[in-house]
Amino acid sequence: MAWDEWEQLKTDAARRGSAHMRLNQLPADGGGSGGDLVVHQDDLGAVGHEAFTLHDDLRTAADVDGMGADRQGDGSTTRAAAELKAQGFAMGPALSRTVTTWTSQVQSLLQACAHISNHLDYTRKTHTHDDALIAASVRDAGGSALSVSQLDKYFK
Repeated sequence: MAWDEWEQLKTDAARRGSAHMRLNQLPADGGGSGGDLVVHQDDLGAVGHEAFTLHDDLRTAADVDGMGADRQGDGSTTRAAAELKAQGFAMGPALSRTVTTWTSQVQSLLQACAHISNHLDYTRKTHTHDDALIAASVRDAGGSALSVSQLDKYFK
């Protein structure tokens, strides 16, 4: 681009006015949910249970080395790959590599499901305990919950 052309473009832009930036955002009327993240104990329990169920179903149904029908040794696909290799088929080694990859992926997914299930169970128990501690700490001498007006005094 020639220098004169650049100068002309700058002049044209200055004539049109200053550059504007437009951000994608929620409408000014507060179209979002606005407020804090709220998670109910039942929701955590349900997601944790689904992760546990997925883990259990995958663990029992996946054809993975060491998790075959007899839960020992090779899975049926690994045995098929070995038989194909023994018969001289080129598909035997390819199937063996596929099983190795599949086993790795399934093991990773099983670990992820276990972590999700365990973490949500832990989170649910911890937050229940924390809620009880907080509830106990904001009671008056008689054991009744403090009113909002009493709590408000602490924030002034």
